[in-house]
Amino acid sequence: MTVAVVLSLTAALRAGPQETSSAHRMPMIPAEVLTRPISLIAGVGQSHDAVAGLPPEAQAYYDQGLSYPHNYIWIEAARSFNQALRLDSRLTLAHIGLSIAHDEMNHRAAARDALERAGRLATGAHEQRHLAVRQRQLSAEDAPQDKERLTAYRKELDAALVEFPADVEFWLQRGVAEAADPGDRGQGSPASAVPFYKHALEIVPNHFAAHHYLTHAYENSGQTRDALTHGALYARLAPDVPHARHMYGHDLRRVGRVQEAILEFEAADRLETAYFLREHLDPDNDWHYEHNLDLLGTSYQYTGQMRRAAPLLEKAFALPTANLIQAVNKREWPMFLRAAGQPNAALTAARILIAHPNLVVQAIGHVEAAHVLLARGQVSDGASEANAAVAALRKAPAGAGLASIPLQVLQGEFFLRNGQREKGRSTLNAAIVQARAAPGPDDWAQALFTLEAIAGAARAAGDWEFAGSVAGQMLAHDAAYAGSHYAIALVADHNGDVPRATAEFSLAERFWSSADPELPALVDVRTHLRARK
Repeated sequence: MTVAVVLSLTAALRAGPQETSSAHRMPMIPAEVLTRPISLIAGVGQSHDAVAGLPPEAQAYYDQGLSYPHNYIWIEAARSFNQALRLDSRLTLAHIGLSIAHDEMNHRAAARDALERAGRLATGAHEQRHLAVRQRQLSAEDAPQDKERLTAYRKELDAALVEFPADVEFWLQRGVAEAADPGDRGQGSPASAVPFYKHALEIVPNHFAAHHYLTHAYENSGQTRDALTHGALYARLAPDVPHARHMYGHDLRRVGRVQEAILEFEAADRLETAYFLREHLDPDNDWHYEHNLDLLGTSYQYTGQMRRAAPLLEKAFALPTANLIQAVNKREWPMFLRAAGQPNAALTAARILIAHPNLVVQAIGHVEAAHVLLARGQVSDGASEANAAVAALRKAPAGAGLASIPLQVLQGEFFLRNGQREKGRSTLNAAIVQARAAPGPDDWAQALFTLEAIAGAARAAGDWEFAGSVAGQMLAHDAAYAGSHYAIALVADHNGDVPRATAEFSLAERFWSSADPELPALVDVRTHLRARK
């Protein structure tokens, strides 16, 4: 690896704009879809915001419209609000709801039009307060780095809570507004949001949305057991919502109950597939579908069921997405292929990412290609890919920070494989600290596979001492993962520690009890154990 590559990689890691919006944005949805008639649906959670004088049927559809956004189901939210407006065209709050739903579907102009209609209709104090809150929210979203606008949005909500202390929707929205990103929808809820969600539960005991947002808040603050408790309640109160089942799976996986998590991810997949068939929608119209495929696929990978994981991860990789975070996460497919010993396929997948129009995604593709080339001993070609990744990130208008950890891992591997052991260890340890510190359950799983790849690279570079250190961190990160014990066993075996190696190989075999019989690591485990009998 040339000095120029080292310097440019280091510079890229120190600079570069971060992705600012955590909201899961969707591709443009045809207006015809959003105005289709809809029925009242059970199993999606119950919301209620009483509107004086509203006909009961219109009230029911308006309430349903409130429930869907709390589940991140924007299409059905829009359909429900439109159905309520067909019954009462002057329902101001339904127009405000449409503004939110359109915003989430990238219909920015339609979102503003809906809000303007609400402004022309709003008369009562309750409607006017909701209107003012939404106006402040849109203003903050227009300039997400402007802290004053975010503060003004929160202050408007605080005033709403004083004026309407029994309005559970205001309490829920105030909790969501604790996130640093005004475009957040609850996924980024910090610990400071918890009191607002708990107060919502005091007003409406067992409100499904409060349990949903509390799940995110506790995940983000590392309180996994509390997240699991609220995730289970959310799944029970909204059993037909894919995201509710998916959220519960998040935390089951995090506490080592991976087989149960798989059942929840599978349930979410069935619900989404049935929905697409019933409503004649394309899967790429729903951001959540790809996200759930990723977690289901990586859960199968975790258990060693590579034959089941592969088609799911490949399908997720092929789906178009309007969300940069999801596009960057498509690296899971080439990473999987590298882990599965398919370097040619991994390189092909990396080339597809390199052809992506977004510069950050291109950089991720170059990083993945570099890993393959480096493992083949093509150091010069790997360095060229690394330089291309840096060049793309330097031109990227936003989101370069999403590539920070992958770039650090690549840089550290270059150092290890090229005789700069201490630099390699230092760089990789820094990447490991960042990866393990990421709070979300998706980040937690990605960190585990990143650690596994680093341990493999260290062994390939002949640095068995560092491989043992990384294996120890794998075990600390997740002692229920078979790969953690396998990594420990390989180092113990190399060091001649037969009792430790035998014990760890046995644990790896036990944790891979449902793995594909031909899984290379499992075959290796059994070979070692047979040799010791």
